[in-house]
Amino acid sequence: MISEFEKLLEKIGQLSELAQALRRENASLRTEMASLADENARMASRMREAHERVSALLQSIPATREDEEAA
Repeated sequence: MISEFEKLLEKIGQLSELAQALRRENASLRTEMASLADENARMASRMREAHERVSALLQSIPATREDEEAA
């Protein structure tokens, strides 16, 4: 009977350690996710800015005679 309680106590200890490890990993993953979300937002902003600059450059290029005929 005592050995069964000792085994149960050991399993509870293992479960507790696993739960703590999972909490630490979860906190780490949340931090990483927040960092990646910030980086993603910065990259999306840079992509929009680049798109706007390229669009402005394309609009400033004079049309060729072939472009005018195609339109």
